[in-house]
Amino acid sequence: MGARDPGDEGPLGFDPAPDEQDGPDAAQERWAHREDPDLARIRSEPAPRGGGGGGPARMAPGASRYGWFLGVVLVLGLGYVTLNTVRTNGPGSRGVATGKPAPPFAAPLALSDLQGDVNFATGKGGGDAGKVPACSVRGPRVLNLCDLYARRPVVLAFFASPGAACVRELDVLDRVRAAHPGVAFAAVALGARERSGERERVRRLIRTRGWRLPVAYDADAVLANLYGVAVCPQISYLRRGGRIAGTTFGELDAAGVTGRVAALERGAALPG
Repeated sequence: MGARDPGDEGPLGFDPAPDEQDGPDAAQERWAHREDPDLARIRSEPAPRGGGGGGPARMAPGASRYGWFLGVVLVLGLGYVTLNTVRTNGPGSRGVATGKPAPPFAAPLALSDLQGDVNFATGKGGGDAGKVPACSVRGPRVLNLCDLYARRPVVLAFFASPGAACVRELDVLDRVRAAHPGVAFAAVALGARERSGERERVRRLIRTRGWRLPVAYDADAVLANLYGVAVCPQISYLRRGGRIAGTTFGELDAAGVTGRVAALERGAALPG
């Protein structure tokens, strides 16, 4: 990647996105920095002779575990899926443990024109996580998790746009949100760079369903790893201050969501 002027960093604390500025080779280099070490090892192993079993299947050059995550989820109908590959650097496939701090992040709002990767840096000079702390990245086009949990509890949903179960659950969250102004509701659409036009599909979905809760767009689904996303939908419940109160997997009806939101408001343990 060519050298850049230090003042040329993007609005999310990164240099301008390499796939937009420098072409496909730079984009592939950016992918490599976020790649699962296990996946990198698999790619480096020689392919088995004869095309038979005995070795792991190779992924296409430039592919990532995050795009693979979404592919698996979609192929299996967005059912319960265990993702062994996200265990290397993340919390595993059962979400962030209850009582642990939620990983901070700043991400472009899906309906905005802001381009860039999610910033999840916890300090300055975070490399691929971001050049500046995620909590410092603010603006009308940004979903900043730190801003949300600084003032009130948070209900944070992760979803992939083509899933019917995900869409139904976001409908439920948006209805429940209106009755609980003391709780912040937000969602993150986990994108896939391999799927052309993915962000536009998310935008159409938001407009069609009429969702009022803010929806961020995570282009390479890095938050799937940080939050141990295993199913669609998956919801993290955060207490004020940012600690995880619990995580739910799969669809909940309005009563199930409301019970957990009410517990958040009281500062009580979540049901179930």
